[in-house]
Amino acid sequence: MKYDVKDLGLAEAGKKRIEWADKDMPVLRQIRDRFEKERPLAGVKLAACLHVTSETANLMRTLKAGGAETVLCASNPLSTQDDVAASLVRDYDIPVFAIKGEDDKTYYEHIHAALDLHPVITMDDGADLVSVLHTDRVGQVGEIIGGTEETTTGVIRLKSMAEQGVLRYPIIAVNDAQTKHFFDNRYGTGQSTIDGVLRATNVLLAGKTFVVTGYGWCGRGVAMRASGMGANVVILEIDPLRAIEAAMDGYRVMPSIEAAKIADVWVTVTGNIHVIDKAHFEVMKDGAIIANSGHFNVEINIPALEEMSVSRREVRDFVEEFAMPDGRLIYLLADGRLVNLSSAEGHPASVMDMSFANQALAAEFMLKEAKNLEKNVFAVPVDIDKEIARLKLATMGIEIDTLTEEQDTYLHSWEMGT
Repeated sequence: MKYDVKDLGLAEAGKKRIEWADKDMPVLRQIRDRFEKERPLAGVKLAACLHVTSETANLMRTLKAGGAETVLCASNPLSTQDDVAASLVRDYDIPVFAIKGEDDKTYYEHIHAALDLHPVITMDDGADLVSVLHTDRVGQVGEIIGGTEETTTGVIRLKSMAEQGVLRYPIIAVNDAQTKHFFDNRYGTGQSTIDGVLRATNVLLAGKTFVVTGYGWCGRGVAMRASGMGANVVILEIDPLRAIEAAMDGYRVMPSIEAAKIADVWVTVTGNIHVIDKAHFEVMKDGAIIANSGHFNVEINIPALEEMSVSRREVRDFVEEFAMPDGRLIYLLADGRLVNLSSAEGHPASVMDMSFANQALAAEFMLKEAKNLEKNVFAVPVDIDKEIARLKLATMGIEIDTLTEEQDTYLHSWEMGT
């Protein structure tokens, strides 16, 4: 078995971490139990480009239990947990190509290594696997029947490909499942982003001005958690509907150039490029901390920051200090990459339980239905979404009501009025 991980000697610690996560992933465990019996993915080759974490490890175990021949590579150079990667190779016989801190050249070599499996299903987190297939490995695209995508950023890229007519196979937007973005993006990103900022800096958030760029589900979660820690939260938006929602939720809303002057901590979650730019660096206060929790490290214009600074140094793990000509210091966390996975451990397992349940069931659905789907991006079927929510409620010991026959009839009729 070919693989490339940091050190197989880390496997024992990784196995414990995988087992610890598994206890908080009861929905995925139920799917894994069914998969072991039914083997719905038997003979299927599946390549996954995901964050290599303990939660992802349990997804890979589930896919393998379903009969798939799997390979895993990292979807971000800083998001790999090296002990988990080692355990997947040693303890679960799953090939992994991922090393935390790998350079861009190695990162793409690992994606190519995963594609050497010649998969028929792809599983992506950011669409880099799909992008490489459509550019450097076009000869393989015809072998793919379908794929899944985990993130907002990836869905944006894939929908752009579909609109331009270049997407060559159907993809399920797992990110858009309600049991994914309502919970993973809001509660997962919210908690893990704050965790990443605190682990990197150990700053007190109470009383700080905490700026969040983007008020989508991720931004809502970060703002909620920062506010809960006692921070004074400011929201930056380009969408008037989201801006007014943020204002109604009790946050200050203002232009980014004004927020730059008062930000103590600034986190971006937009999926767009250079939302913190040169003009912002010029007016930032001394000691400002900037971080990104979007998928790619393009949201902060790091080249501009490098060009403007007179010196730079690492002052803590995942904290780089940039000195401006006027003496101000600006602190960049985790090289502008996902701070929640770079300097922390990513989302709690209980949240990823639903996200990865979607991935597993979407792969099963794709195998059955790909031949009937156009080359486009599709939502997770509602029945899958609701089944995952039902299973999650059951594992939490929560029961809900069902409609009576009379109520169901009323909702499906038009004759009955006041």
